[in-house]
Amino acid sequence: MSTLLETIDGGTRYLEKRGIEDARRNMQMLVARQLGCTRMDLYLQFDRLMEESDLVPLRENLKKRGEGVPVQHLLGRVFFHKHEFKTDARALIPRPETEELAEWILSWELPKNQQVLDMGCGSGVLGLTLAAARPDWDVILTDVSRDALALAQENAEALDTINTSFVESDLFNAIGSGFDGIVANLPYVPETERTTLTREVMHDPPLALFSGPDGLDLIRRFIPEAFHHLKPGGWLVLEIGHDQASQVREILQASSFTAIEVKTDLSGIPRFPFARRPQSGG
Repeated sequence: MSTLLETIDGGTRYLEKRGIEDARRNMQMLVARQLGCTRMDLYLQFDRLMEESDLVPLRENLKKRGEGVPVQHLLGRVFFHKHEFKTDARALIPRPETEELAEWILSWELPKNQQVLDMGCGSGVLGLTLAAARPDWDVILTDVSRDALALAQENAEALDTINTSFVESDLFNAIGSGFDGIVANLPYVPETERTTLTREVMHDPPLALFSGPDGLDLIRRFIPEAFHHLKPGGWLVLEIGHDQASQVREILQASSFTAIEVKTDLSGIPRFPFARRPQSGG
C-alpha cells in the first residue's frame, strides 16, 4: 500500500510529464477532495496508508487532469470572494480577475437599494457575490445560456440569497430598464485565438469565450443598449481582454457615456472599464 505522501509524489510526476502547470498543487487538491479534507490537512497525515477505495476514483480523476480537464471541473467547486461556488462545464470557470472586479465594486460607497444587473452571469459568481454582500440591493442575473443560468440558480440556492432573480435573455431582449448599475463579463476572446488557447480553457463553453474576429462583437452591441437601460447617473462596469481597453473606451464615448476610466488588474493590465450615464442630456 502507498502512503499519502507517496501518492502525492507519484501523481505529481504523472501530471508534470503531461505538461500540467502547478502539478503538485493540482495533485494535492485532487487528494484532498477524495479524502474530504483540506490541502493543509494533508501535511498532518503524510504517513497515512491510502485505501484502494480512495485510489481507484483518484486515479480516474488524475487521468482526466492529465488529459487537460480543468481541476475545477474535477473538484466541482471554486472559492470566490468568501464563498464556495459550484462550477462545471455549463459555464466559464471563474477567473481571479473577476474576483478583483467584485472586490472593486464592493469598495465603492453606493446608496442602498441599488437595482443591479449582471449581464452574461455564467455561473453567477459576480452577481451572487454582490447580492450576498449587499442584501439591500436587488440583483438580476441574466444569460443567453439556459444551462449557465441553471448553474447560477443552483449557486444562489446554496448561498440562500433572497435578493436575486434570474432571466434568460439575449442581451437586453427580455430585460427592462431603470438600473442603477450594470456589470458584465461578456465573451471577449477573438476567434483568431481559438487555436492558441490551452486545453483547460477549451473546456469552457465556446459561447462564453468567443465574440467575433477581434473579440468585441458582443460588447459593441451591448454598450449602446446598456446606456438606455441605466437610470441617469447609473454606472456600468465591464471585464475585457488584455488589449481591448482603448477600443472599449471609444465605444463608451460613442455611446454617450461619461466619467470613463479603466482600472488595471493586479497584473497591471487595463481590465475593468467604468462609465456613467450622464444625469441629464443622455
